[in-house]
Amino acid sequence: MTVAAVAPRSAAARAGLAPGDRIVAVNGHPLRDAIDFQFHAGDERLALTVERGGATAPRRLERCGADLGLELAPPRPGDIATCANKCVFCFIHQLPKGMRRSLYVKDDDFRLSFLHGNYITLSDLDEASFERIIEQRLSPLYISVHATDPELRHALLGRPRHSAEILPRLERLAKAGIRMHAQIVLCPDLNDGVHLERTVAELAPLHPHVATTAIVPVGLTRHRERLPALRSLTPDEARALVAAADGWQRRGLAELGSGLVRRFEDGFARSIARRRRPVRGEALTLVTGELFALRLRSLLAGGGYDPATVRVAAVPNDFFGPAIGVAGLLTGRDIQRHLAQAPELGRAVLVPAVAVRDGDGTFLDDLTPADLARDLGVPVRVVQPTPGALLRAIRDS
Repeated sequence: MTVAAVAPRSAAARAGLAPGDRIVAVNGHPLRDAIDFQFHAGDERLALTVERGGATAPRRLERCGADLGLELAPPRPGDIATCANKCVFCFIHQLPKGMRRSLYVKDDDFRLSFLHGNYITLSDLDEASFERIIEQRLSPLYISVHATDPELRHALLGRPRHSAEILPRLERLAKAGIRMHAQIVLCPDLNDGVHLERTVAELAPLHPHVATTAIVPVGLTRHRERLPALRSLTPDEARALVAAADGWQRRGLAELGSGLVRRFEDGFARSIARRRRPVRGEALTLVTGELFALRLRSLLAGGGYDPATVRVAAVPNDFFGPAIGVAGLLTGRDIQRHLAQAPELGRAVLVPAVAVRDGDGTFLDDLTPADLARDLGVPVRVVQPTPGALLRAIRDS
């Protein structure tokens, strides 16, 4: 593991660690990745084996609290377990050419699922990886289920050479106490209708180990070429799906004591209750995708914010196409193009952090918030997508 940064006056700094050092062992345990480091670095006193400039030397580190003051470099693309499936709905296959290389990495790595919440299929998981998940209790994991019918799932994954049967693998992880979050990418005419009902019904008995099940309508970009024919949900199908999901939620609450929690809306209500009534001031602009804009406007209005003061900009996604309406897939140029037409932006533009990349803070098209601020002529602030962070940013920007 390579050290990316060391905080001043931290335990890592006192141990003499510096960016660029390679930590190869902790308390005598060789390291394969960041998970091994976290697993073996829980003691108060750590004996590290560190490589620097081709030489290996021991380093002693003593904790002063939970934080070591140490940031490890993210894995390189070649270190990531990639996906061998050819899912009929794969979003990466719908990306245009010429974007940054990291966007084309098809990961199916249980380590990234545990560390960052990436969804994995479990189809490529070998026995050693299963045993490691259980031994190190890597929980929660985020699982792409799509369908519990083995033949249907096999078709959705692009008919890979390996087995696509998912329930036995989920049951094994559940028996070991691993918490999981399931996802179903819903493709009309494929895994909807009775197939969806079966999938939801067969996941429910695995609760509470399968803690949540998310149904995500398939996203189709304008860049689909030589790919399986798919279509989006019709408005009537979307309404029927919402009604069906509402019934499953009610049944889950009654039978399991659990159900889908609209975390942002519930958190927004709690945050508003703890704050004084908003005071009208100079206007600002909140950026979001077209899917969430109407609901965000309603939440803000219900919380006492004047729509003329806190303006929600629903940015159309010209880059991927009109079927993509989430904030996390907005590009800097689409935001710039849309906001340039606004008569006034106010004192600042607030952009959700899900639209920029961790680490270097760039949008999908490599523009930065600083580029956006320069083009728009107002400060641009990146805000974490939580109610508390949003309300603080509105107050402080």
